[in-house]
Amino acid sequence: MKNNGFTLRKRLRSFRFAFNGIRLLVTCEHNAWIHCFITACVIITGCIVKLSATEWIAIAMAIGMVLAAEAFNSAIEALADAVSPDYNEAIKRTKDLAAGAVLLLAIASAVIGLIIFIPKLF
Repeated sequence: MKNNGFTLRKRLRSFRFAFNGIRLLVTCEHNAWIHCFITACVIITGCIVKLSATEWIAIAMAIGMVLAAEAFNSAIEALADAVSPDYNEAIKRTKDLAAGAVLLLAIASAVIGLIIFIPKLF
């Protein structure tokens, strides 16, 4: 890829592409819908129980990591399907590993949520 130098216009255009990626994630990816629903529930509950700034930082990081992992997973799946539309064991393994990464982060995020919310709710 040729580098034609830095321009503000190019940087702003790159943000447009990035926001389009987020739009695609939340409008087209079914698993991301689940993550977004849980995110909304967590934010509402966090406002109700008045989380501290430190707790919000942990929640925000967990939400961001899960959504970013889901975006990576979706990108890997889309690329893999374009490269090899027919069944391919290596592609299956790659997609399974990416999905497993999302699941690991979702579990870690749930643990973070439980550590923060259980004492406040009970």
